Amino acid sequence: MKKGVNIGILPEGFSFEDGLKIIKNAGFESVELNLDGRVISLESGEDDIKKVKEKVERAGLEISSLLPGLLWKYPLTSSAPEIRKKGEEIIIKSLKICRWLGTDALLVVPGIVGTDWMETERVRYDIAYERSFQSIKKCLPVAENTGVCICIENVWNKFLLSPVEMKNFVESFNSEFVRVYFDVGNVLIFGYPEDWIRILGKLIKRVHLKDFKKSVGNINGFCDLLEGDVEWPQVMKALKEVGYDGYLTAEMEPYKFYPEAKIYNTSLSMDKIIGR
Repeated sequence: MKKGVNIGILPEGFSFEDGLKIIKNAGFESVELNLDGRVISLESGEDDIKKVKEKVERAGLEISSLLPGLLWKYPLTSSAPEIRKKGEEIIIKSLKICRWLGTDALLVVPGIVGTDWMETERVRYDIAYERSFQSIKKCLPVAENTGVCICIENVWNKFLLSPVEMKNFVESFNSEFVRVYFDVGNVLIFGYPEDWIRILGKLIKRVHLKDFKKSVGNINGFCDLLEGDVEWPQVMKALKEVGYDGYLTAEMEPYKFYPEAKIYNTSLSMDKIIGR
């Protein structure tokens, strides 16, 4: 398995090039980029993206995947057709960006039924399911043309709440270009990561590593790796059982002070988790 980190571990205003050097020096092999306007935006063209790719490669890192956070603002489940269309356009552009970056995985938030941690529209579950399915289906031809997988992530959206439902949803597309981006920490409040891994099996295309304190029980429960309640030996055992050998990407917020320490701490924790 390859050890990676999401670029969001760098605080705003931090130099992209300098940050990549620190990530590499900390022992990471890959980086997940974000479509958030800092380095990559919806307006970025092919030449712009290839320059980003060159910077990452010069730092000695691979690009594991792309995360377009705008899908929280433009959910595929919205009651407004124009918002759903915007979400589809974000996915389509992001698939093209992935191809330019040389990665075959796009993280996709499939929509929102509701949340307790941010203000969102409340959408009836079955309606959200159908809207999400139809929007992703529209984007599927572009995924197939670009060779990039639409990777559905389990997030705090009160949607696709069990591994069985996630499996059925992904398999309903009958396409190798719809897969799962499994987030270990996101499951802990309502399930067991090792169960999800064994049930989803080969459908898992990418893995996010986060830790979570169940005693906190809300968005503030996310914490540094090895500080929470994830049973990491069980998680790693399950990943090995299903034959997962891809990227493990830590998704972490930067420290307020000395942010480079978060990068090194995360790398060390991942070494222990992976068994290096």
